[in-house]
Amino acid sequence: MTAEPTGAGGVLEGIRVLDYGRFIAAPWCSALLADMGADVVRVEKRGGGEDRWVQSVTESGEGGTFLQCNRNKRSLTLDTTTDEGRQISRKLVERADIVVANMPAAGMRASGLDYDTLRAIKPDIILASATAYGEGGPYSDRIGFDGAGQVMSGAVYRQGLPEQPIRTVVPYADFGTALTLTIGVMMALYHRDRTGQGQHVEGALLPTALMLSNAFLIERDLLGTDKPRMGNQGASVAPCDLYRTKDDDWVLLQVAGQPMFKRWCRLVGRLDLFDDPRFADDDLRWKHGDELNAVMASWCAERTKADVLDALQAAKLPAAPMLSTREVLDDPHVQAMGYLQRVPFPGVGTGVPIVETPFRLSATPGVIRRRAPLLGEHTEEVLAEIGYGAADVDGLRRREIV
Repeated sequence: MTAEPTGAGGVLEGIRVLDYGRFIAAPWCSALLADMGADVVRVEKRGGGEDRWVQSVTESGEGGTFLQCNRNKRSLTLDTTTDEGRQISRKLVERADIVVANMPAAGMRASGLDYDTLRAIKPDIILASATAYGEGGPYSDRIGFDGAGQVMSGAVYRQGLPEQPIRTVVPYADFGTALTLTIGVMMALYHRDRTGQGQHVEGALLPTALMLSNAFLIERDLLGTDKPRMGNQGASVAPCDLYRTKDDDWVLLQVAGQPMFKRWCRLVGRLDLFDDPRFADDDLRWKHGDELNAVMASWCAERTKADVLDALQAAKLPAAPMLSTREVLDDPHVQAMGYLQRVPFPGVGTGVPIVETPFRLSATPGVIRRRAPLLGEHTEEVLAEIGYGAADVDGLRRREIV
């Protein structure tokens, strides 16, 4: 079953996108374009892209990340290593506005997805490519996943336990690259509307990760020092940590600035700390953070999570409970805001909780119109749009082209 289309076509209605992406960076970019109304065709090899089957959660084998990153798309299977497959690709490019892919430049050229090849077919085409390290440097031909961006940006060097660096399990370099790539695509569309010219939009994991860890690099360059790894404690302020409560749960608190610090001192009954010169500003509080975090840890250990959160919220201090994955699904605010939408999928009776478009436009919001496609689900439909009849498609199937 497919989720029925709802609402207007979207701000990108009429824009055609060919998605040759895999895993996250390129597919999430094209998913956001699809949310906004673009017609996105995911082009897969006949056995399916590798990302389709990672961490399977459905009867047919699709993984959770695939379901998130490929909603609102149609699936075409195609063997692009054959002459007939390349001919079909050319016809698809002739009708497309945007091609999205993520692979090193050499792979793009081998697949006929490099910008020069594409614009020879369609002069105003926009190519959006995502790589690990960017084009033009000594690492450009290397492959890499999200973790490569994390560990090479300086971030992992600064995070974790004193004796153990820890990379973040959430693939923020991948998703961040998808977001920056999407911004670039929209800028390129705006430029094309004004000039009639296409262009190549490039995103990469390493510069995305560098963007997120840039303050660490500035600090190191100007001061010549690195702060130590401190677990969940703050990188520049205190008190800041995850604190265990009386009922064996966890609460996050982050205190920054003089007014907030004074409110915290009043809350924990330690106004003497506010006048202590060791805690006169954020830098000094971070330097002597062990003492402040110990005060907060003791205070939380005597109270339940609910009591801690009520008190912190009443004092206007930025705090939040640590939620399990189950608690996130059940959270009343997440449910009230509709951040996770139940999207039907074959064999999943309750539907799949898919995150909505992560930004909201008041007049032209993103919409999840359909679930992620089954492998090759729309092959006949897509080929019909470029002139292939049923008999043609049958022949292509016999010859294992689609």
